[in-house]
Amino acid sequence: MYRFCRLIPAILATGVLFAQSLPAPQFEVASVKPSPPGAPEQMSIGVHVDGARVSCSYLSLRDYIRMAYRVKDYQIVAPEWVGTERYEIAATLPPGGTREQVPDMIRMLLADRFQLKAHQEKKDFPVYALVVDKGGLKIRESPLDTDADGLKKDPVNVTASGSRNGVSLNLGHGSFFTFADNKLEAKKLTMTSLAETMARFVDRPIVDMTGLTGTYDLVLNFTEDDYRAMLIRSAINAGVVLPPQARQAMEAASGDSLFTAIQTAGLKLERRKEPLDVLVIDRAEKTPSEN
Repeated sequence: MYRFCRLIPAILATGVLFAQSLPAPQFEVASVKPSPPGAPEQMSIGVHVDGARVSCSYLSLRDYIRMAYRVKDYQIVAPEWVGTERYEIAATLPPGGTREQVPDMIRMLLADRFQLKAHQEKKDFPVYALVVDKGGLKIRESPLDTDADGLKKDPVNVTASGSRNGVSLNLGHGSFFTFADNKLEAKKLTMTSLAETMARFVDRPIVDMTGLTGTYDLVLNFTEDDYRAMLIRSAINAGVVLPPQARQAMEAASGDSLFTAIQTAGLKLERRKEPLDVLVIDRAEKTPSEN
């Protein structure tokens, strides 16, 4: 969704070569507080970076960790509450700060306000590998609505919404997906984003192994039972506690229509086991320290 880079300079001084890491960038001012309770029928979340202003609304600590450490959701090993407790961040970039540095600034903020500590390790995962089917790709490339230079300069404005009727995510520049009315409609998504999108609705990570670098449009249609099961799965993956009846309905669905639908696009999901990097959360405080 975003491309961010870390700054690790090598400094040459007085004829001696030595490496030195500059201090990690930090927000000039930052407020962190628990989110107000969301409306029962619908909730909206978002990340906005406009000029020097940064605002994040109704995101779980897990969301912030994913952003700060540049990992995917399935790579985070953490207590259950990390995915359910939600927080608001309002911050200001320091002079000369860039939006590419925002993840590093959030990382510093998490360490300061939540006393977050973590380490990395390897773990074998059952995954779905997203690959091009043997018959070839059956969808056409659809470039984003602005040029590469515009993508770098435009403000970040990513919003998501969801209710019992479906979910949607707007990535800007014409890129979005909606999951409603027994179908998933994607516009101008990369294969990596498509894999991450579909992973919200299934029982294991989806890893993009297509090798495709463009953005694409597609529509995937599902049976009513599978659609309902996928919607329930997305709620579970988001940390929503559901009654036993919902889980029973999810388990009763076959899930076959997802595999059939993805093949109509000339793609395929293959069950595999892959060693992946994971981030283990060693410590995190549920209540952030005072602003």
